[in-house]
Amino acid sequence: MDKTWNNKAWFLVLPVLVLVAFSAVIPLMTVVNYSVQDTFGNNVFFWAGTEWFEELLSSSRFWEAMSRNLIFSFIILAIEVPLGIFIALNMPKKGWGVPVCLVLMALPLLIPWNVVGTIWQVFGRNDIGLLGYYVNALGIDYNYVQDPYDAWVTIIIMDVWHWTSLVVLLCYAGLVSIPDAFYQAAKIDGASRWAVFRYIQLPKMQRVLLIAVLLRFMDSFMIYTEPCVVTGGGPGNSTTFLSIDLVKTALGQFDLGPAAAMSLVYFLIILLLSWVFYTVMTNYDAER
Repeated sequence: MDKTWNNKAWFLVLPVLVLVAFSAVIPLMTVVNYSVQDTFGNNVFFWAGTEWFEELLSSSRFWEAMSRNLIFSFIILAIEVPLGIFIALNMPKKGWGVPVCLVLMALPLLIPWNVVGTIWQVFGRNDIGLLGYYVNALGIDYNYVQDPYDAWVTIIIMDVWHWTSLVVLLCYAGLVSIPDAFYQAAKIDGASRWAVFRYIQLPKMQRVLLIAVLLRFMDSFMIYTEPCVVTGGGPGNSTTFLSIDLVKTALGQFDLGPAAAMSLVYFLIILLLSWVFYTVMTNYDAER
């Protein structure tokens, strides 16, 4: 008996396809068009071919910005993932403390990115900021405007404060889905706290951890608003990530061709690294 296909379902998907084409595909094709052309204004374009891509990939400015992005993302993942797991393990699973903890964890995620940057810009100032004032009162010379190390510490702490909650909530969702029978069996066997975490909790959190790592990597690699508001990419170029450099090229210098080429390379790097993360972690899960 032949299977009957219902093509009416495509009409339900059609609005989504139109929306994606309008909001993603058409702008992407525009960027591709700009990346292979040059213009001097007045909508007069000249064919440039791969000139902008060759110039970009041979530029030390691009590779330095990308190295800052990779270092920042690595530090963020190394801090936020273990910290998020630790907080989720110590959150209450029953009682009135559950909604209180969930609301407190969700609060930083509700604050807009530019507001987060403004908060920490003021918070870290030496004259009116609580952080800057008290750190300097302890005898530590702290000034994120002039010292690159202080600027990096500030934006890392700011990102950890803002986004660790996402990892916590995802890990907590994985933990509460574990049946009590697993814990009862572990208690009967006399399993230690580490053994429970190693063989029960961590395997059950693997899929949500995969989502957390992918989301945090993509967000941290695309970070723009917070460091732009706090440091503006400085001092010097110490916190100039690819996103900030891209905006400076496109809007500051109005070099549309190089900016379009950089945005395409930026997009492909994020896509490739996210695919590598996903492939490695899913293969590891399958082997186990």
